[in-house]
Amino acid sequence: MTTTAPQLGKTRRKKRGGVLGNTGLYLGAGVAAFLFLVPFYLLVRNALSTDAEITGEHWKFFPTDLQWSNVSDLFDDTSVDFAQSMWNSLVVAVSMTVGILLVCSLAGYALARIPYKHSNKIFYLVLGTLMVPTAVTFVPSFVLVSSLGWVDTYRGLIVPGLFSGFTCFLFRQYFLGFPKELEEAARVDGLGYWGAYWKVVVPNSLNFFAAIATITFISGWNSFLWPLVIGQDPGAWTVQVALSSYMTNQTVVFHQIFMATAISILPLIFVFLFLQRWLVQGIAQTGIKG
Repeated sequence: MTTTAPQLGKTRRKKRGGVLGNTGLYLGAGVAAFLFLVPFYLLVRNALSTDAEITGEHWKFFPTDLQWSNVSDLFDDTSVDFAQSMWNSLVVAVSMTVGILLVCSLAGYALARIPYKHSNKIFYLVLGTLMVPTAVTFVPSFVLVSSLGWVDTYRGLIVPGLFSGFTCFLFRQYFLGFPKELEEAARVDGLGYWGAYWKVVVPNSLNFFAAIATITFISGWNSFLWPLVIGQDPGAWTVQVALSSYMTNQTVVFHQIFMATAISILPLIFVFLFLQRWLVQGIAQTGIKG
């Protein structure tokens, strides 16, 4: 079968269109990557510079002498125990992530699977909590935590954030779409609701759990207002509160701010890289293995 001239022309135009389309795609991706990486470049560049180089009139792509001593200056600063604040943030973020995954997934599973005549009413009450502004509950929460003697403690930083109505809603909606056949097979094997949840549902929902864990960890790590109010003693400061202490009405220590910020984002990068495989699978699949 011979190819006619019009068909050859169409094929060549398609190839040219494909090449141009790919070029535009790569160009757009390159521009987006550049815009995304510029803040990280500025962060690293200023973290390894002196205050004079950061605020100087003449801009250098990178300082002539990299100030690695800024790292030791940061951790040797007696006014702010940055290492302790990093540890506090890690404890708070990990505890909140584990707690929210356990509490909200169990609540969502119960609302989706356990038959109960008032389950819809309870679900609507959970949704109702999303309509209450955080500012309304902030002061009562502080009064309650203070009356329990939890100020300047991990309990005060963690416990009030162990339930999220929105996360509970997400889990309920996800479990409603989970195949009932798998749970029915588990019950045939003698498992109850807890056994089916722990041995069947959770192992086949790791992608969804990983996505929620990533969002929760980032939220817990970046939280500022509640730790600022509860962590009144410098030993109870989280990393975000410690970062704010480098900028006061009297002084601004630029190199410490940038170095502290650069170090503070390392756990977030690690968490993303660690959970990236599950996040990608969660996009490509439905969350069910096999």
